[in-house]
Amino acid sequence: MTDIQTAAGTAPLSGTANSGPTAAGDADARRARVDVHHHYTAPEWLDWAERQEIVQRGNLPRWTQWDLGTALGMMDAAGIRTSVFTVAMLGRLQDPKRRRESAHVALQAAADLVASHPGRFGFYTPLFLDNPELSQWSLTHGMDELGAVGVSVRTSFKGVYLGHPDQDRILAELNERSAVVSTHPMDVPGGGAELEGVPPFLCDFLMDTTRAALSLIINGTLDRYPNITFILPHGGGFLPYIAGRVEVFGDYLTPKVERARVRDYLHRFYYDTAGPMSPSSTPSLLSTVDPSRILYGSDWPPTPAHLVTDVTAPALDNDPALDEQQRRRINRDNAHRLLPALAAR
Repeated sequence: MTDIQTAAGTAPLSGTANSGPTAAGDADARRARVDVHHHYTAPEWLDWAERQEIVQRGNLPRWTQWDLGTALGMMDAAGIRTSVFTVAMLGRLQDPKRRRESAHVALQAAADLVASHPGRFGFYTPLFLDNPELSQWSLTHGMDELGAVGVSVRTSFKGVYLGHPDQDRILAELNERSAVVSTHPMDVPGGGAELEGVPPFLCDFLMDTTRAALSLIINGTLDRYPNITFILPHGGGFLPYIAGRVEVFGDYLTPKVERARVRDYLHRFYYDTAGPMSPSSTPSLLSTVDPSRILYGSDWPPTPAHLVTDVTAPALDNDPALDEQQRRRINRDNAHRLLPALAAR
């Protein structure tokens, strides 16, 4: 853990800033970031899944080996006070009873972690695009009984994107709850379109997020369910960069999107900083949305700890396109406004 704890460019949680009220407030925010993009694979779930012969730890990606000590060490080094995590469950379970048991084990582990470390963690309860019944159960159990602060959902599943009319039942429930929905790509379309040697998270994940956002627009989801708040990961994928193209070519979409409404739609989303914040990408994001719609995201542990502490967090803190007030909002204030339960912990 030495490389995590001694990461350069990150203020320690115990540090003090002395360069004036604004700088001090920004430094405090850097030491108390709210990370809305953290991936959690519960060790308890892995134990259960191995007993059920669903997975084998040794065959799983590195990022599934979630460890509490490593997580807290990374968070402290990066100045993250609170991490809001998605609850990962791997494997391709088909049996409804086993899928619900799987979700129950993972959600209970998530709730126990939050309870045992007040103020350090929060979690999203998962939705399942192919199973409205399981989604309804997860909403009730996760939010009403275990205290989830929002929900998580894939941007697509087997080529069907978030916002498809088949999802109206669960979307109506989310709207009734005024839910915050964290989205993330996982299964991206293949069909021979992959570029050998380029992992899907580099390009394809960003395109999947972009397609999901457009799906939410053209299917009328944002209009019909105005109380749902969607968080787009990785700076919204390619959406900020192609905002002008969507405006110009809105007539070619089915159904058509009025040019005058495009910017309004884009301002309906929140965007997290996982990966995109840089002198080349931040201006595109800021030209599309107000800084009040941007949230800090680490994307740990798929993004290794040393990259979070040495590269992505410092990139945000030193981005020349942002002023101190904007950074403070992105690091903490926007998340506390969107998820007020976190500010009370």
